[in-house]
Amino acid sequence: MSQIHDHRQHRVGWLRATVLGANDGIVSTASLIIGVASANSSHVAIIVAGTAGLVAGAISMAAGEYVSVCSQADTEKSDLLLEQQSLESDYESEVSELANIYQERGVEKGLSQEVARQLMAHDAIGAHARDDIGISEQSSAQPITAALASALSFTLGALLPLLTAYFYQGENLSLVVALLSLVFLAMLGALSAHLSGAKMLTGIARVSFWGSLAMVTTALVGIVFDVAVA
Repeated sequence: MSQIHDHRQHRVGWLRATVLGANDGIVSTASLIIGVASANSSHVAIIVAGTAGLVAGAISMAAGEYVSVCSQADTEKSDLLLEQQSLESDYESEVSELANIYQERGVEKGLSQEVARQLMAHDAIGAHARDDIGISEQSSAQPITAALASALSFTLGALLPLLTAYFYQGENLSLVVALLSLVFLAMLGALSAHLSGAKMLTGIARVSFWGSLAMVTTALVGIVFDVAVA
């Protein structure tokens, strides 16, 4: 009996946008809160800054992801239009082009010609999109989906340090937010590694390192401004 493998390539699009959004939400909001708190700001000012960062960040992530993926979609449409024009003007050359691609992958010349003709008879533009241009249904651009995934994941990520700051009003707020944010980042790194089939420790180390760097840097900025004002 043949074994059916659970491949993960179909997750690439939404997983990238979701992980990026959640990671950015945690890191940027926690860093903002820590920076403001390190300047000895009031608790109200810290919450206002964190909330403003959440709203602005979510909209920015959605807009950035939408524009970026739209650019990818425009490029794909342009390439497909050129391919369609080539198919209409010189069909046989396109058959040979596709056959050559298969030959380079190890298919015998006669068989490669037959495969190319059969695939193009079924869906010529689809065959060239996949094997000539490199566009597939799994990797094709989806701007709306990417924008919504980024905005939602950013919001959920940003809520974690923001709620921590809202409910904790004691001393060492910066330290508490930083430690809990690192825990959140570690959980995100482990989850993304699991979904992508990578090693969990690698995923945890990646997000924890950059998150720590951002939070330490903004804490120093806050301290410097507090000293300067004082």
